[in-house]
Amino acid sequence: MTSNQPSTTAAGQARESTARLAGAWNEGLQKLADQATMIPIMPPVDLNRSVEQYFQFVQRTVDLNRDLATSWAELVNTLTGATGEQTESFSRIVKDQVDTLTRLATQQAEQTQQVTDERAEQAERVNQNRGKYREAYEGLTKSELSDQLAERGLPRTGNVDDLIDRLVEASGR
Repeated sequence: MTSNQPSTTAAGQARESTARLAGAWNEGLQKLADQATMIPIMPPVDLNRSVEQYFQFVQRTVDLNRDLATSWAELVNTLTGATGEQTESFSRIVKDQVDTLTRLATQQAEQTQQVTDERAEQAERVNQNRGKYREAYEGLTKSELSDQLAERGLPRTGNVDDLIDRLVEASGR
């Protein structure tokens, strides 16, 4: 929609109204002229006043249409400016939100990396400790391993590796 459309429409409507009025006026004058030939004596008529009134009417119509078109143009300009301001404000808000989310995501990624590093270190220490515990149980017989499991209240079933794994797991706690 262009800003000239309301004024163009209003001007077109004014032209159409004026053309209809002029057509009606012309038709009325034609009928009057036709009747004038039929009436031999016609009283004198002052058409100057009617013509003056007609053009005053046309001028008022043009003035009203100009005022209407100007009002529409002002309204469109106001809305365009307000829309631009709102768009700019919205853009700033969105940019600020994106910046905030980016910062939060970066912080979260850094925290996740720290936790991952700490857990990897912890897992490494657990693996090292398991190796030490496992070495302590490697030389024992199945009977000795079963006795230690019984002392801790753990199941004594399985092969030697199962028994050692169970004792290593219990020692790591």
